[in-house]
Amino acid sequence: MSLAANADAGVARPSSAWTGWGQWLALITMTLDHLSRYAVPEAWGLDWIDSSLGRIAFPLFAAMVAWHGLFNTRDPLRYARRVLVIGLVAQLPYALMPRDIDGLILNICFTLSLGLIGGAWLLNLPARRARGLAAWQMTAEAIAALAVWALAGPVVEYGHLGLLMIPLYMLAMQRLHAPAATPDARLLGLMSALPVLVTAGLMNSSPMAKAFTVATCLVALLLAAGAHRLSPRVPFTMPRRLWLAWYPAHFAAIALWLALV
Repeated sequence: MSLAANADAGVARPSSAWTGWGQWLALITMTLDHLSRYAVPEAWGLDWIDSSLGRIAFPLFAAMVAWHGLFNTRDPLRYARRVLVIGLVAQLPYALMPRDIDGLILNICFTLSLGLIGGAWLLNLPARRARGLAAWQMTAEAIAALAVWALAGPVVEYGHLGLLMIPLYMLAMQRLHAPAATPDARLLGLMSALPVLVTAGLMNSSPMAKAFTVATCLVALLLAAGAHRLSPRVPFTMPRRLWLAWYPAHFAAIALWLALV
């Protein structure tokens, strides 16, 4: 059974209208972050964007990927492959960005894709266990997942903590969206949000960056808990081609600008 089917079992699928707003906000904040970091001279004094508005983009992208992987797609692995294709296309212009660290760093799409694969595996474990998954198989898969996490962390954007965001989001969103018939169930739903917020805080060093990242995650979790019903549809839906092409295209444009100036 897919994650979307699991989400449908006795529980109404939540509205995804908020993701239309999320797409515009994620692209705008990401672009502002990258322009201030790579393209704009330091003398302009726009480095504050990196520790404020720029910290909205990743947790918002992760929240939307987790949401669609949990509630909207019948095949999370296929969705993860589509995200990975965007990452492969974007990797060359991404690698041309000036950085303070040397070595291979894979862009955010690799982080999101691997995170979604990990989240789908984690949430499908109970169903597979019920269908006869042996304890030794579950242990072997857990060891393999930990090995991939440990090896991939140093080479993907946002590192080990970034890889945890989507699995933690998916666990929390599933709990928060499920009807809580008892006080224990409500408490469990609230507790599931804590790992997301703690991880978000640990991903940043400055108080401002922590505040923006944690606040973004908190809004996403509130949407899963029921606030999704309050979101109207975005009046201008983002064209699908723009959504798919913007990430590699904006890096290519910045790389061209850096080559010309």
